[in-house]
Amino acid sequence: MLQFQSIPVVVKNLLIINVLGLLGSMALGEQFDLLFAGHYFKSEFFRPWQIVTHMFMHANLMHLFFNMFALFMFGTALEQYWGPKRFLIYYMVTGIGAFFLHFLVIHFQINALMGSMSQEAIDQVFLMGGEAIEGGQNYVDPDLRQLNQFLNGGVVGASGAVFGILLGFGMLFPNTRLMLLFPPIPIKAKIFVLLYGGIELMLALQNSPGDNVAHFAHLGGMLFGYLLLKYWQKSSY
Repeated sequence: MLQFQSIPVVVKNLLIINVLGLLGSMALGEQFDLLFAGHYFKSEFFRPWQIVTHMFMHANLMHLFFNMFALFMFGTALEQYWGPKRFLIYYMVTGIGAFFLHFLVIHFQINALMGSMSQEAIDQVFLMGGEAIEGGQNYVDPDLRQLNQFLNGGVVGASGAVFGILLGFGMLFPNTRLMLLFPPIPIKAKIFVLLYGGIELMLALQNSPGDNVAHFAHLGGMLFGYLLLKYWQKSSY
């Protein structure tokens, strides 16, 4: 059985910080989440540090478990291959890149939604929507509710960086065989990454507000991971 001390230093510390993030959220509640989750830059809840801190927040124990399991399984191999410095750079770039792609898409969605709404309704959301979110509520009207969720809803999780890690593993170890759980069949890492990325792209383009998953953040992690890997391949870094 793998001992905790034998886990590479960056992966180990990321695991610890993410667990502490969930414990903080459980102990301190909504105000902690509003302070450290990622928010759209025009939201009253936006703070610059959220560009980083959102990566260490999770919605619940299951969300944390799956992200940390993937970080441990695939991040360990990447840190052992690259070393701690390059792995940490990769992790942060993919996580931050995921944040920016997610909110770039949110920006376009907000503008499109406001184009079909009255100025009075828009002003109401910008003035009062944050108070509703802070109280754990939202509007009944679907347009108001959606605009308020885009504007003031928070995004949390290491998923963007984790998807970057999956992409990196698939590119560096393309022929490594992985065993799926459902169905229980072996699959090469490169095929797994392509399938996973394709599913995320399909789900992102479906644009289902109710599924509560930041699919474009996942794609952002993969995109920025790909760009960084290509840059490293062409440079002497």
